[in-house]
Amino acid sequence: MHTTSNSPLLVINCKGSPREIGLEHGTKAADKIKRGIEYYKGEFMRTSDLPWDKVCDLAMKFDPQMEERYPWLKEEMQAIADGADVKYTEVLALNFRQEVIFGMYADGCTSLAWKTHETSFLAQNWDWMIEQKDNVIVLNIDAPGKPRISMGTEAGIIGKIGLNSSGVGVCANGIRVKGVDYNGTPVHICRRLVLESETRDEAIAKIEKYGTAASGHMLVGDKNGCIGLECTTRGIKKLYPDGKGRILHTNHLLAEHEGSFDNLWLKDSPVRLERLTELANQLGRNPNESQIAELFKDDPYNLNQEVDDYDSKDEVSPPKQAAVVKDKCQYGINRAAGEDDRAETLFNIIMDLPKASAIFKFGRPHQPDEVLILTP
Repeated sequence: MHTTSNSPLLVINCKGSPREIGLEHGTKAADKIKRGIEYYKGEFMRTSDLPWDKVCDLAMKFDPQMEERYPWLKEEMQAIADGADVKYTEVLALNFRQEVIFGMYADGCTSLAWKTHETSFLAQNWDWMIEQKDNVIVLNIDAPGKPRISMGTEAGIIGKIGLNSSGVGVCANGIRVKGVDYNGTPVHICRRLVLESETRDEAIAKIEKYGTAASGHMLVGDKNGCIGLECTTRGIKKLYPDGKGRILHTNHLLAEHEGSFDNLWLKDSPVRLERLTELANQLGRNPNESQIAELFKDDPYNLNQEVDDYDSKDEVSPPKQAAVVKDKCQYGINRAAGEDDRAETLFNIIMDLPKASAIFKFGRPHQPDEVLILTP
């Protein structure tokens, strides 16, 4: 496993049994895990009036299914807690944050899959609160009998965004649809299951077996191309490439999901999707990595249009919501944090799945703090 880096971004190489992997992760990322816990303590209380002990209690509702279905991942999380000197319930809460608060903390991002004549790309900007930037790590995992994994993640979280040595990759978009299914597989665990798979189809079958515990979108791909999975607690809808071999997604539902209301937690999501489509349409049928990379450098731009006030409680379809943005607001694929919006692009990743290789840019992609080549 090779990861090229000359910067302070923490890269953790874990190898061995689930306990050995977890201990290495927890010990080396202990400070970042503790900072992440403190961050989410404040955010959960501020936005949903949930004290941390209540969040941990809710997370423990998933413990029985972890014990029954994914005992090796439970063992890994227990070891992370031991290594970081925190409680197991706190590591559960980090990994199940999307479910314990019914999808309110799904990640913001812009993702793209593109099957060209020559290769299969999977790429995204991962946007989240700027306060968590210092707690981003690159996690490399080498477990016997499984593909090797390289991913960008938050310290303490065992499944995020990346690829494996078999050329299987996953990207993710947060979508806020109210509801949680405690029989479904937590979203971050689904992403880890994808990264433990030998093929795209094997990965999708693992997710479909139990469904997801909360809403979200995942792009799952390999050398044969990618499929989008729009997930709610009511089921999974597949999104297939368009005539140019592309799937483009941001943070709202694109398919019809009967009985599920998307309240568009990020009001700029349709605007970013429109912008990504506009830029992608300027490329030919067979773009290279450099051209894909340019799409994700798109800075915020002035919409400068008069709009009506929007009430998020109104059941308005996302296409109509695309026009519902504040006058002269700045929106772009390459997010920058501001006084009223603390979300920023914290990393960008572009995966070449047939080569099982990725370019990982830590920070905003137009001027990254660090660039790593991931080859699990």
